[in-house]
Amino acid sequence: MQPALHITAYCSITRNKIFKNGQLVFEQSGSSEEFLNAVYTHFKISYPKFHKMDQLCKLGFLATELLLKDTGHAEKYGDTDTGLVLSNSNASLDVDLKYAKTIQTGASPALFVYTLPNIVIGEISIRWHFKGENAFFVFKQFDGNFIEKYVTVLFENNLIKNCICGWVDILKEDYQALLFLVETTGPENGMAFTADTLNQLNQQEHG
Repeated sequence: MQPALHITAYCSITRNKIFKNGQLVFEQSGSSEEFLNAVYTHFKISYPKFHKMDQLCKLGFLATELLLKDTGHAEKYGDTDTGLVLSNSNASLDVDLKYAKTIQTGASPALFVYTLPNIVIGEISIRWHFKGENAFFVFKQFDGNFIEKYVTVLFENNLIKNCICGWVDILKEDYQALLFLVETTGPENGMAFTADTLNQLNQQEHG
């Protein structure tokens, strides 16, 4: 029998604020670029490749860093145990527009490498050495029903032992990230992993 799934941690980034498990952990004014760079500095993250990433990757990277902070995740799971299931509504449009501007004067390879939305999964996987199941979906809006069904199937087929899932989206100054850590643990350690819970937390954090 498949163990019950629970959300043991969640992290939200939007409107120059970061919330971890519903608690405000960082706030600073500035543009999206200034804000994301400030988050990197404030939490003393050391990962030089961060500065080469596009904004979508920076957002997903930081949300994952803070989601997993103080969870002991690396000690609990092996490289193939973690699934990554992300989604958004703008795909890689933020960097696509920037890349399009460079075509007339000489296309930028540094931007071109980020013109796929699933590159954020690659950057997170490299950082954390994840080699498990992963997927990126593009929807008009956050869809907790789809996320719950897709992630549950991965667990039911014993493809993963935990999952980082949710929403990572940015277009110019409009950005939102909402990531959940889903594990097979008792209810005393988290909230039930259901579509209703996902949608309610999304409405609470980004509504």
